[in-house]
Amino acid sequence: MTEELDLSGQDSDAGSEEVVLTPAELIDRLEQAWMNEKFAPELLENKSEIVDCVMEQLQHMEENLRRAKKGDLKVSIHQMEMERIRFVLSSYLRCRLMKIEKFFPHVLEKEKTRREGEPSSLSPEEFAFAREYMVNTETYLKNVALKHMPPNLQKVDLLRAVPKPDLDSYVFLRVKERQENILVEPETDEQRDYVIDLEEGSQHLIRYKTIAPLVASGAVQLI
Repeated sequence: MTEELDLSGQDSDAGSEEVVLTPAELIDRLEQAWMNEKFAPELLENKSEIVDCVMEQLQHMEENLRRAKKGDLKVSIHQMEMERIRFVLSSYLRCRLMKIEKFFPHVLEKEKTRREGEPSSLSPEEFAFAREYMVNTETYLKNVALKHMPPNLQKVDLLRAVPKPDLDSYVFLRVKERQENILVEPETDEQRDYVIDLEEGSQHLIRYKTIAPLVASGAVQLI
């Protein structure tokens, strides 16, 4: 498993550069995306290009195993590694679907107000799922409850009814790239804003909202 894979952004244009990754680097990217998605309170930018490359790599590995000699110890090792990769991949996708179901009005609103050139939180398949989930939810509410209520109560604002992701929740992180002058908001009204530096390799417990841009850029890893 030494071939290199091209990884380019889904919204890339002719002037953007492609990143060439080894299979090991590709799996490392998947694991980072998985950990960040598990521990972030909001739905993060979709990594469909990584998912597609991993699925393609799994297909190549399966083809190689079919050609391998039966009884070879390497076959068992590669099968175990494939199962591990499949687990991480399915867990990552499951986690994203759970967040979409939990925060669907806010996820769709964020996508609706996304500026041109801004990375999308949803893949095309996830966007279709979120739209269908919202339509089904609205239909269910109308048929089961709203149509039996007075006319002035037969509408529901899902953006207000469904809780937003709690961006003030605290997360553990490991710093991958040194960061200076990170503004930290006060815990109480009596405190003031203060600035901290994050040293490479250090670990912190900090409010997610403070470091959300660093998660998006890959400067820190949630743990």
